[in-house]
Amino acid sequence: MNNILASVLIVYFSATGTTAQVAQNLATALDAPVYEIHPKERYISADLNWHNSQSRSSLEMENKVPYPELADLNAPVKDSDVIFLGFPIWWGTSPKIVNQFVKSYDLSGKKIVLFATSGSSGLGNTAADLQKDAQGNPEIINGKVLNGNPSVEKLQDFVKGLKL
Repeated sequence: MNNILASVLIVYFSATGTTAQVAQNLATALDAPVYEIHPKERYISADLNWHNSQSRSSLEMENKVPYPELADLNAPVKDSDVIFLGFPIWWGTSPKIVNQFVKSYDLSGKKIVLFATSGSSGLGNTAADLQKDAQGNPEIINGKVLNGNPSVEKLQDFVKGLKL
């Protein structure tokens, strides 16, 4: 399927493994390489407790602490024209580690297609939120919330429906 697109890269952040499953299936659907975003300091269960206003994720999402640092800057983005960027929805948008990712790479001339997993929210203003931090003014496209670990075939249909 990758022949319908230029060079494609699947990039994702997954705190619990849910988004990772979708990203791996999307990579299979597009015959594309995968890069996982890792924070320098891994999230533990207590960090993800959104009921605790002092948890790491709560403080990050409320902009009370700086964006988390990336573990590395090895994503092969310069070789890709289209980047599918996946993440869980936190507080109605992308986790701040994803903002740090788009802030850390020159994304000039790239198309960034967002996909997410979520317990209750859609993509909302995520594209606009990421655009504020994105280096190089890439075209950021709201893709879809992909819950339920969609099949390779369903993911191929999702991509075919995009205006790329």
